[in-house]
Amino acid sequence: MNLRQDARHLKAKSISSMRSAMTAFNSPDDDGRVTRVLLHLQHAFEMLLKAALVQDRMQVFDKKTGRSIGFQRCLHEASESDRIKLTEPESGTLRSIDAMRDDEQHWYTIVEEGLLYLHARAAVTLFDDLLHRAFGERLADHLPLRVLPVGTEPPQDFQTLVDREYENIAELLKPKRRAGAEAAARVRALLAMEAHLEDDATVSNTDVRRVVKGIREGKSRTQVFPKLADIATTVAGEGLSVVVRFVKKDGLPVRLVKNGDQDVAAIREVDLQKKFHRSATDLAKAVSLTLPKSAALRRHLGIDADTACVHTFTFKSQKLTYYSDNAFTRMREALSGGIDMGAIWATHGAGKKNGSRPPCTQKGCSLQVAAS
Repeated sequence: MNLRQDARHLKAKSISSMRSAMTAFNSPDDDGRVTRVLLHLQHAFEMLLKAALVQDRMQVFDKKTGRSIGFQRCLHEASESDRIKLTEPESGTLRSIDAMRDDEQHWYTIVEEGLLYLHARAAVTLFDDLLHRAFGERLADHLPLRVLPVGTEPPQDFQTLVDREYENIAELLKPKRRAGAEAAARVRALLAMEAHLEDDATVSNTDVRRVVKGIREGKSRTQVFPKLADIATTVAGEGLSVVVRFVKKDGLPVRLVKNGDQDVAAIREVDLQKKFHRSATDLAKAVSLTLPKSAALRRHLGIDADTACVHTFTFKSQKLTYYSDNAFTRMREALSGGIDMGAIWATHGAGKKNGSRPPCTQKGCSLQVAAS
């Protein structure tokens, strides 16, 4: 492949950081080991994504600041790139690594060895996938098998490891142990892993305190970390050829609660402006539709009625509507699935009022039942 100059340099930096991450993981010296692993892993992926975006001639510099975009923006752009086609489970793995790195770089966290190995091995698998997808190369072309992450025991099930770590934290929080700081550091690592399912997984002190309070009250792991119950891993191969991928289980549990009846330990603060960051114009551009046709597709999919896809912000007298990556993903999947935009436009296009729309015959249409 004939690489653009910036892409070639960025790809070289990404491979260099991946080699450093694996060297740090296998180091017999524990001093600063986790810090080095997380810092190099996150940097390796940021450089690789930017290399692919540059090669794809996509924007990697912020127009307002003139500086290169950050990691979260890289994930958003990579999910829209025809070259990378970053999936939601893949984004989740990268968000989790980034969240752990962020806490380790700006504060401190304690990542249990089994969970660190699982994420390091999943990172190697994903790096190889993305390198091949974007540039037609394999990690083995640049990294001998002997320096891949090596563990003294085979990778364990994610849920088993989380349960074990939860028990460790509960033990540390028992009266007279005086181990609250270590427990909080371990809580931060588990909160960071919710990034597998959360667009914004910044770990706040408020979240840590809520979790610690819930554990001290004797709440179960599923009560305190309900989102982690929906993360699983698939493991194939053995020894140096083991392959690990994080996957999402079927559906998040939904529970309606009355005021005052919420499990406070399970409620997490979310920056809505980070989650809902796409305007209607940005969304239309991302799926390569005109603004009116994009609005018609949103009506067809029921996106404007889905709180996971849309949020209206109120700033004094202004009300601004923004969309999340969930909206983009649903629209992209519908378009890639061969949906009939002509029929959708005829049903939901400009000038079509709710009362005058003909019945929608498209599968999954939000007005199909009402029209019939």
